[in-house]
Amino acid sequence: MAVAAETSNWQDARLGQHATATALTNITRGLYADKANGLVTKGQPKNSPTVSSVEPPSAPIKVIVADCGDDSNWQHYRADNGQLANDGPSGRRQINAVVERQQDGTWRVTDFGIHKVGSC
Repeated sequence: MAVAAETSNWQDARLGQHATATALTNITRGLYADKANGLVTKGQPKNSPTVSSVEPPSAPIKVIVADCGDDSNWQHYRADNGQLANDGPSGRRQINAVVERQQDGTWRVTDFGIHKVGSC
């Protein structure tokens, strides 16, 4: 997502290699909206994900991942003039993701939640 966000390329094929279902829908919708609003994203998010749970433990098909991501250096900018877009606070926030084994054996994010700044 971070690479696709550099140009707000909501059609980047790499998105489907890592996400599916609700997660892919939410990511592509967000990037589409950014593109429509003339926004791109610069910088890099800081993430340190950890596994919260594995289901079932003996033969996992679902993993819950938690993170306290930091988007302080990953911001929206106006594509037309390169100026920082004033679109809300940035900083450390709780991120939870569901990662599930797919029929073809690959693992993809199927859903995620990003909480408000200061939530972790």
